[in-house]
Amino acid sequence: MIKEETLMTLLPGFNCGACGYVNCAVFASALKERKAMPERCPVFRQERFKEQFEKINGILNSANIEQKETYVGLIDKAKADFLLHPLPGEPSCRETLACFSANKISKDDVIRYRPLGCPITHFARVVEIDNGLLDVWVIGPGKLLGREEKVIEAGICMVLSFSGVIEGMRPSVGQTVKFLPAHCMMGKVHSGVIVSLEDETTRIDCIDLKIWEHTKD
Repeated sequence: MIKEETLMTLLPGFNCGACGYVNCAVFASALKERKAMPERCPVFRQERFKEQFEKINGILNSANIEQKETYVGLIDKAKADFLLHPLPGEPSCRETLACFSANKISKDDVIRYRPLGCPITHFARVVEIDNGLLDVWVIGPGKLLGREEKVIEAGICMVLSFSGVIEGMRPSVGQTVKFLPAHCMMGKVHSGVIVSLEDETTRIDCIDLKIWEHTKD
């Protein structure tokens, strides 16, 4: 069993936060749990740390560490890097929509729309409106859930971003990721680019239902 102290002795120990973690101790914990890889530390990739870098990779590759659950989409069986759960206290991941409907839409309205590229009709409540873009929660058809509410037709909308909480691999800002929204009715893996990351809370832009590969260093 790997000890975090062993990993700590091999890391640069600068506690600079360039890897995205608070300090080297937290990064060592992430390495142990397979939430991060050694190359995530830009300092560690320097030539002067080559020997320690190779040692730590050898330890991680040979260790009998329990693997995290694999997240697989229902439609095409594609593997996702992580699940995306709602923000605390919210019913589903936040989606930012570009809506092209001529119908007037206001905050707290319930809209019926179909995301571009998705065959499923969505029902969502408008949380915020900012410069014409809608932040929504997907809430499902009200009648099926025992609710009575007026629904505004929004037609086809483009999903620009998702916001939520990560379960699984912790990515880096700017990284292309494959993720599975926990509320997705199709169980479809999405692609996107991490544009903000604080602890496990993230915003993912450039949303696509095609599965893009990770960017390479």
